[in-house]
Amino acid sequence: MIKASIALALIGLGVLGASLSGAVEVPFYLPLSTLALAGIVYAGRQIPTFLRIFLAMLSVTHVALVLLVLGAVLGLITGDYKGYVPPPSSALGATAFGALIYGLSYVRVIRTICRITDRYLDSQAHSVIRIPAMGLLRAREGSIGKWIIASLIALNLLQVALSVRLSFFNRDMYNAIQDKDAAAFWYQLLLIFTPLAAVSVAMALAEVLLQNTLTIRWRAFLNNFYVGEWLGDGAHYRMQVLGRNADNPDQRISEDLRKFVESTYSLSIGLMSQAATLVSFIAILWAISSGFTFPGTDFVVPGLLVWVCLLYAVLGTWITHLLGRPLIGLYFNRERVEADYRFSLARLREYSEQVALLSGERAEREALAHGFGKIVNNFMQIVIRLLKLRTFTFSYFQANVVVPYILTAPYYFAGKITLGQMQQVVGAFSQVGDALTYFIQIYTTLADYKAVLDRLTTFEGAIASAQRVGGESKLAITPAASRELRLRDVNVRLPDGRALMHTDNLAFRPGERTLMTGPSGSGKSTLFRAIAGIWPFGEGEVAVPAGQSMMLLPQRPYVPIGTLRDAVTYPGETNAYSDAEIADALRAAKLSQIADRLDEERAWGQTLSLGEQQRLAVARALLAKPDWLFLDEATAALDEPTEAEIYQVIKEKLPQTTVVSIGHRSTLLNYHDRRIDLKRAENGLATPVDMMQPQPAE
Repeated sequence: MIKASIALALIGLGVLGASLSGAVEVPFYLPLSTLALAGIVYAGRQIPTFLRIFLAMLSVTHVALVLLVLGAVLGLITGDYKGYVPPPSSALGATAFGALIYGLSYVRVIRTICRITDRYLDSQAHSVIRIPAMGLLRAREGSIGKWIIASLIALNLLQVALSVRLSFFNRDMYNAIQDKDAAAFWYQLLLIFTPLAAVSVAMALAEVLLQNTLTIRWRAFLNNFYVGEWLGDGAHYRMQVLGRNADNPDQRISEDLRKFVESTYSLSIGLMSQAATLVSFIAILWAISSGFTFPGTDFVVPGLLVWVCLLYAVLGTWITHLLGRPLIGLYFNRERVEADYRFSLARLREYSEQVALLSGERAEREALAHGFGKIVNNFMQIVIRLLKLRTFTFSYFQANVVVPYILTAPYYFAGKITLGQMQQVVGAFSQVGDALTYFIQIYTTLADYKAVLDRLTTFEGAIASAQRVGGESKLAITPAASRELRLRDVNVRLPDGRALMHTDNLAFRPGERTLMTGPSGSGKSTLFRAIAGIWPFGEGEVAVPAGQSMMLLPQRPYVPIGTLRDAVTYPGETNAYSDAEIADALRAAKLSQIADRLDEERAWGQTLSLGEQQRLAVARALLAKPDWLFLDEATAALDEPTEAEIYQVIKEKLPQTTVVSIGHRSTLLNYHDRRIDLKRAENGLATPVDMMQPQPAE
């Protein structure tokens, strides 16, 4: 940005010097606007990357406009090509838009948007992109994004330039019709319009390709980022435990990210394009209506049509904002109730067997009807608000069709303008009106976009809160040289700070099979979570043997959707084990009936009973061979004979593994060497008591 500001300053000083010396005749504001833009670019070197791209492209555009103006003044551009030269005021417009971008960088909501976009644009990850006719190009992903955005900005600015040139074509063609000049008519149609139309089509196709390439790469990067933050360091679990879980994180990552990327592109590029349109066509309106008098008087109002268009657009924008402001909250709530309803349907599918066994269909219908009722209520509120908004906007845009004819007709009939100029005014008025009322046209999109942005930022806030709790945890997990797993002065607490369990010194010895018992709610499972490192609430130290692996099997194991091979090897790599090893593990876990279905893909979590899922989890442990295996009522769904067989299999197949179990059945005592009972005191605080346990029977 510093180099760009220096280049602009040199150009501005050069033009200013030439103008003062009389070498060229240009408006005084042309070199001054260049110098002003140089200052804006220099000051903008610290603004967000996303905005710097726009500022850099405006600088390039400004330089091109200055060179075109100088070319026309010096006689380097002559003939029909002069029609392509924009008025000098266009350069002033580029400077004004640059100042606007710099000012927007200090708006809070814009900085929030840029903070999310810059995660992608500042990425240093190496990537590859295929460029037609050039092949593969290796570059940093952020650099690829910057160049694509810059190219899209250039394409949109060129499209605005084409629109301006087509405006002059429109004027000349209607003048030819008015004069019945056939040669001029065919010249304009074949030699002017046809090439411009072909270029316009080519640019539109290039924009479609680049836009879709950008949005999918942008979304893929942000998707990986948010998934990583959500799953990283157990944040997803702590968000639920804390009760600060942003609703439906699946939707925020999938739907809200998609909408954010698409809307950020369309709104930012659209705003820039409309600003360029505004500057270009205001110049046309001003030039044509420079000598117009106020209707019914002889009082000349320079640029009369510009002022009428401005007042008309400002009034429409203000009314639109008043009518549409409530839509922001309604759209935010719509995303929430829609996601809640989808989640209810998905959860019903997951627990369909339990619902059927309890004959709970009626209760589910009522619950679903209540959830859908929220959708209907929110939908009707949106419809009512949209009816009010659309009643005004439809009327506004219908009037916008005839207003320029009403304004220009008296001057046409008075002979002050030609038919071609009248048509050019109508087109320019429409373009300026559309640019000024861009806010009106996209108000509902803006409302939806603001709701999406709020959902992403609250999701980020929930993740940050969970990460902060994990980082502030006083319950330290430290590697130790000893082979024992030892808890020193450990207090396990609930998320609200209440103490749940305390132990001064508790050790689990290698090779020893320990059973933990105690009343429900005494903190047995919570202690396991603390040992696993996912429970941050408490104080003390959990010293774990350095370099040793650990696996915890819960009462209800997680079974991912996919092949049986994926389910058994989760969370490891499927290619880490041979088919024979996986099948042997399933047979050892008493799942011989599915051992030959490794490549069958289905929702195994719904296909298998809870007892079969627990045995599937045991098969995972047999494959992983952890040094420490914690069983949190992991066999509670099995009958006692099968449970005995499973513990015998673990003993035989994992002789080097230290097993620690939680359970309530008295028969579990037979499979363990030691028993620790959590005794609850009168104050509700549980303390582990080491109970003597005889050698288990063979």
